[in-house]
Amino acid sequence: MKKTIIISCAVLLTLAACQPKAVEPEQMFLNEEQVTAILNAEPDGYIYYDEAKGGLNQFVRDYMTEEGNYQPVRSRSTKGTYQLFSIDSIPTAGEGIYIRGRITTDDGGGNFYKALVIQQMVDGKQHALRISVDMGNVSGMYAQGQEVLIRVNGLAIGRYADQPQLCVPSFNNNVNAGKYDEKVGWAPGRIPAAQFREITTRIGYPDRSKLYYEHIDISTLVTASDNSNEGYGKSLIDLFDAREWDGKLVVLDNMHFTGEYADTRGKRTKCSTGNPQEDTNANVFGPTTDNQGFPQSRVISNGSLYFMVSTSEYATYSHMFLPTEDYIGTIIGILGFYMDNGAYDATWKSWSVTPCDISDIKLKNDSQEWIPFEYDVSTK
Repeated sequence: MKKTIIISCAVLLTLAACQPKAVEPEQMFLNEEQVTAILNAEPDGYIYYDEAKGGLNQFVRDYMTEEGNYQPVRSRSTKGTYQLFSIDSIPTAGEGIYIRGRITTDDGGGNFYKALVIQQMVDGKQHALRISVDMGNVSGMYAQGQEVLIRVNGLAIGRYADQPQLCVPSFNNNVNAGKYDEKVGWAPGRIPAAQFREITTRIGYPDRSKLYYEHIDISTLVTASDNSNEGYGKSLIDLFDAREWDGKLVVLDNMHFTGEYADTRGKRTKCSTGNPQEDTNANVFGPTTDNQGFPQSRVISNGSLYFMVSTSEYATYSHMFLPTEDYIGTIIGILGFYMDNGAYDATWKSWSVTPCDISDIKLKNDSQEWIPFEYDVSTK
């Protein structure tokens, strides 16, 4: 019996000694000195796209070509000399290649599923880049306001509907999809979660106060044509320049919702009053898409020009009623330019702003602030 007791105690002591040491914050959130050490440890040297190197925009210019080095791409991806879809590989060997930025997105509201956008300030101007990551609840580890350093060797830089993004190559061979002949081909895919965690370093603690919010007037981006009463405004930005506008964290002032959506022709059409679980055009932010899964857009205006608010049907506020036109104010979000079909020209409908959450929509009328109110699906 005594021998048994002694052995048991030895086992307990061994187990206690094997308990893993708690992770210290300094191991997860590095300082500038540690960042420098990472760069200097590169055996073949490094390229570091900080402000002095030209930042995120220069990184994209250096590695993203118009045609890409993966073919074929989607068949409807050409618009004149522009390619709306492309993939360019980034070298794996040689110098370490690093980008840096502060995360502007938060997937808590459901609008940035498996996606991030980072921001970098260069000479007082905002640079932005989308990152596609195969990670659920990505903001749990990479919170809004968190600065990150990313070693991009072996990844790719691509465009999806003219939106530049850090990614991995992905080939779509789904011949059962609708209009599959227009979709089969190479396109940006999501970086595997384990790989992204390995190549990404968090710098300091998340700090939203250090984010830059760029106030813009939509007249910079869109104009109204003669039949603007139907919403056929034109884009003022060409497809090349739009790539550097896409992804910016912006503030739109003096905006109101019109209670409309844009139909397939780009015409502004009044939303209906049906059940958003059944009615694809219901008067809410993100009604059902009948399992197609595309972002839902609702029309906003500054009184003369039109723009879009883009929302996922899986967002936490997807079934909130749209504010009535008398509520005017500020909408904060990620600017988006999306054009996936070269058969048409860029219009006002190509632009949108995507809020991270309902709290980024700040409106009021003469008497009160707008209070979100949700459709009750139990009262058909």
